[in-house]
Amino acid sequence: MSAMSAVETASTIEALLRESGLPRREAEILLRSVLGCERVHLIAHAEDVVDSPRTRAAQLCFSRRRSGEPVAYITGLREFYGLAMRVTPDVLIPRPETEQLVELALERLPAGLSARVLELGTGSGAIAAALAVQRPALKIAATDISEAALEVARRNAREHALEIDFVRSDWFDAIDPGPFDLIVSNPPYVADGDPHLGRGDLRFEPSVALVGGADGLACIREIAAGARHCLRDGGSLLLEHAYDQGEACLALLRGLGYSGVAGFRDLAGLPRVCAASWPG
Repeated sequence: MSAMSAVETASTIEALLRESGLPRREAEILLRSVLGCERVHLIAHAEDVVDSPRTRAAQLCFSRRRSGEPVAYITGLREFYGLAMRVTPDVLIPRPETEQLVELALERLPAGLSARVLELGTGSGAIAAALAVQRPALKIAATDISEAALEVARRNAREHALEIDFVRSDWFDAIDPGPFDLIVSNPPYVADGDPHLGRGDLRFEPSVALVGGADGLACIREIAAGARHCLRDGGSLLLEHAYDQGEACLALLRGLGYSGVAGFRDLAGLPRVCAASWPG
């Protein structure tokens, strides 16, 4: 490439953002990932020229996003419970509503308590990492059926200097039987064939982390049944579910003999998490 063409491919920060074809917030996140800066830098240096290589890198990121690829997969990062978590297409992108699982778990795990916690289907390790940061005394085991996902989770734990025991397991198959004080999971709960699987970010996320059988409840049923054999007396189970699965999940837990069965709504007012204790 000649010097003249290199100059022609350079652009200012403001021009890159304006010409991205994306909502301003998304364009800023992507440009910040390329420049390695904070948002205040974009504002304070809006007319600074970005060199040609980074201009092209930013334009490629914008193009990927315009094609529908999730921002988190393009940047390789997603914030969860105040932690910067690495994400790849091998793991589900952590959602803000899943932070409610962490909040409810912390309510059941007093500070300083050396309790045993099991997270099933850890993905990026976001839930386990958040609990480990907030309650350093916990002994946390986290499982996933995907070795690729576990590699992402292990990296996140290393980068945050957290001790979490990651185990490849199909739910309870390969884990220490416990007993655990708390079992928590955000399992696959989208029904097979749900049209949402072909829309938005879900098109790019791993189906093994999304699809929960014909009605979306297959994994929830398996976890709820198996947890009874791994929880200590008085131990708690926390499960995230779809907005329209709340009543079915509560009925399932009651039918299995759990006590203290309760449902919780997310910030949008939709049923999102069910909780229960064992034994009934």
